[in-house]
Amino acid sequence: MSASTRGGLLRATVARVFRCSPGSASPTIRILNREVPPGAVRLLICMGHPHSIRVMIQNQKESKGAEDRVAVGRRAYVETYGCQMNISDGELMEGVLSAAGYCIVSAPEEADVVLVNTCAIREHAERRVLGRVSQLNGLKKVRPELVIGVTGCMAQRMGTSLLEKAPYVDLVMGPDAYRTLPAQLERVRSGEVSSSTDQGLDVLLEGAPDPDRRRPAGAGRFARQAPMPGGGRGKKRLQLAVLDLDSEENYEGLEQRRTSRVAAWVPIQRGCDHRCTYCIVPYVRGDEKNRDPGEILTEIRHLAERGLTEVTLLGQTVNSYRHGDWSFPRLLREVGRVDGIRRVRFTSPHPNDVSDELIEVMATEPAVCEHLHLPAQSGSDRVLRRMVRRYTAGSFLEKVEKVRDAIPDVALSTDIIVAFPGETEKDFHETLELMRTVRFHEAFTYKFSPREGTPATRLPPEDFVPEDEAQHRLEELIRVSREIRAELARSEVGRTEEVLVEGEARDPGHLLGRTRRSQVVAFPEEGRSIGDYALVRLTGTTGATFRGRVLDRAARAASA
Repeated sequence: MSASTRGGLLRATVARVFRCSPGSASPTIRILNREVPPGAVRLLICMGHPHSIRVMIQNQKESKGAEDRVAVGRRAYVETYGCQMNISDGELMEGVLSAAGYCIVSAPEEADVVLVNTCAIREHAERRVLGRVSQLNGLKKVRPELVIGVTGCMAQRMGTSLLEKAPYVDLVMGPDAYRTLPAQLERVRSGEVSSSTDQGLDVLLEGAPDPDRRRPAGAGRFARQAPMPGGGRGKKRLQLAVLDLDSEENYEGLEQRRTSRVAAWVPIQRGCDHRCTYCIVPYVRGDEKNRDPGEILTEIRHLAERGLTEVTLLGQTVNSYRHGDWSFPRLLREVGRVDGIRRVRFTSPHPNDVSDELIEVMATEPAVCEHLHLPAQSGSDRVLRRMVRRYTAGSFLEKVEKVRDAIPDVALSTDIIVAFPGETEKDFHETLELMRTVRFHEAFTYKFSPREGTPATRLPPEDFVPEDEAQHRLEELIRVSREIRAELARSEVGRTEEVLVEGEARDPGHLLGRTRRSQVVAFPEEGRSIGDYALVRLTGTTGATFRGRVLDRAARAASA
């Protein structure tokens, strides 16, 4: 029975209960083996977990006119923007809230608490979030008790100034405070301000982080009383900002609420010790913090016991991981040897930490996938120096050559930024030349976005590339990247690939899966289900996605 069907039956039961007036001849209803009189029932329906529905019962006197009302338990909705780490943090917040008794719902209209989990890498992402929060304010106008929270990197970067830009937001929370999320939500609901722990917003340091002091905007915890939406008769509500950066917080002991039956993101590192001049991450996520390897391996064993066969290790510069005498290559090898784990990926590495040992583990451990995301950012040594990337285009190419010598079938992807301040036409063409030399299977391309508080914003104003030229360079980079990707894809039609089925494709009766080299393939289901592995012949491509067909037993034997 589907979740929606179960929900319909439960709602029908609730309606039946509340339409029974006290003393009526309606039969007594048994729930959880308890006899519950129809006139003394309050049902709190929780459908947040895929495999469970919790029904809580509380006796209460039925008030006049309550026959058609249902009191519903606290429900939360988490909407995530940004990178894989943000997706993982969204799962973490859902897990924290579920453990505290919240029900996780699939739409903001169903929720009592809406959390928008945000990215601060580019200005466009922040504008999008501000627009989205403004839309959610429409729900708050109808239901003033709705709690709206903004969490994540954008929340940490903007700090308390976010409460000024979006006064309908109740909670602003940075990435190191999620352990306290249920408690902070309770404070928002109660409206209590503790003078011993909270400061008024009028004394806050608003605006951008301070890179020199490594201080995020408004670091600390702050609260104020604010008018209720619509200004109802002097009523007040609490606005709260929780912006602590905790050098020890790795969220050990907390369980993410993972809904995928196929794969899992596993954070092994938070924060970053690199100080690339364009990047806001060190100032909103703090310095690098690496999890205990024993905790990581225990978590992955539990995932394997649940039937998940693919894990992706996450970190801002994941291959710089070190914990005691554990290096990243050692951890990667041990993860690949966990019983039940068939595929291991990791993202995002830093080129400087692609060591000979790491390449050897990738080449020799069967579970480690033949895919490497290697952010180049630029092909110009001059620009790379200004970015403080600490490598040259030549040393980057040497890393690529080493990887391909050891793993000839590896698929490479990258990140590229164009129009970094001071980038000349010559610098830009050096980046295009790097693209044509390496021939990445995929490139994530961006136009430089100044992040207030990063060192790049302090470069001379005359160094900034005009917007029309920056857009032209981005479009040219995208064109070159797509040409290369299409050529590589056409050359791979006819290959046989192992595909892990991740979901349904757009076409009815077709499934969508991913190869070990991270290529997306759509193919007829032919008896396969989500979570299955299939040997698939690639029969065509659109450039971004492949079409395929599952090989029969004879064809599988011939291709073995």
